[in-house]
Amino acid sequence: MNNPFHSIVVPIYFEEEVLPELYKRMSAVMDRINGETELILVNDGSTDESLPIMRRLQQQDSRVKVLSFSRNFGHQMAITAGIDYAQGDTVTVIDADLQDPPEVILELIEEWERGAEVVLAVRAKRLGETWFKKFTASMFYRVIDGMTELKIPVDTGDFRLMDRKVVNALKQVREHHRFMRGLSVWVGFKQSEVKYVRHERYAGETKYPLKKMLRFAKDGITSFSYVPLQMATTLGFIFAILAFLSIPAIILARLYWETAFLGQASTFASVMFLGGIQLIFLGIIGEYLGRIYNEVKRRPLYIVSEKLGFDELTMDLPPRTRTGPLSANEPVEMLIN
Repeated sequence: MNNPFHSIVVPIYFEEEVLPELYKRMSAVMDRINGETELILVNDGSTDESLPIMRRLQQQDSRVKVLSFSRNFGHQMAITAGIDYAQGDTVTVIDADLQDPPEVILELIEEWERGAEVVLAVRAKRLGETWFKKFTASMFYRVIDGMTELKIPVDTGDFRLMDRKVVNALKQVREHHRFMRGLSVWVGFKQSEVKYVRHERYAGETKYPLKKMLRFAKDGITSFSYVPLQMATTLGFIFAILAFLSIPAIILARLYWETAFLGQASTFASVMFLGGIQLIFLGIIGEYLGRIYNEVKRRPLYIVSEKLGFDELTMDLPPRTRTGPLSANEPVEMLIN
């Protein structure tokens, strides 16, 4: 492609300390990219100085474009909005904390130029992270791999480059509980990898504490796997068989040992154990039902309150339902399938 257009999407949530350095390094990277570029900063409801800084950056550099949500809709929705509005032949998603070096984008583009349609940035080394963080991240991907048909490489995050045809396919997927790193693999296409060293956070605090990580893991598993529901059926059969086999065993024990099974302790323990199992799986079923409830309401995935740097003639389009594929340059604001 003679003059490719590259989009870079960065979700922003309370990153006032990072934004100046992020722009400095991202601007240097964009200067080195062959072709046109745009940097889409998506403000996910930040109430610090992030949005004013983003406005100033847009005023001084036309390559910078700003989307601001009406409230906090979440990291995955911010990525979704950036992808929806991106106009490039490629769309690269990267976090703002500079743990993922912007300079690696150049390597991702080189891999795309060699024919890859999804280029995953794989963490060869993770600096400044605790053993617990590394262990849980590694276990998460192994659980996903074992419970779903998705083959997400271990040590990958949301940092990746996607070709326009991949982006158009993702725009048609409008589920509310989004696991974007899984969806970008689910849509298929030719996938490749680039290894890099992940650095420590430049400034500020992590936006993914343990509670959010557990919720994120739950969304990833329930979005692509029915194994938790199938486990309920499997355990039901196992306990039913054990109960059936225990009947003759109890009868024989009572016939030959008068003191066998006296008291209520064993009965109480068995009832409590089985009751706990039942409540666990009722909760799992409730999780899936809750997701169905969210989908049937058909609310928009996000609401944009402010847009800067976009072509108003093409971006101010009414929400609509679309069943066919999107054209390469057609933006989407609130697309609901």
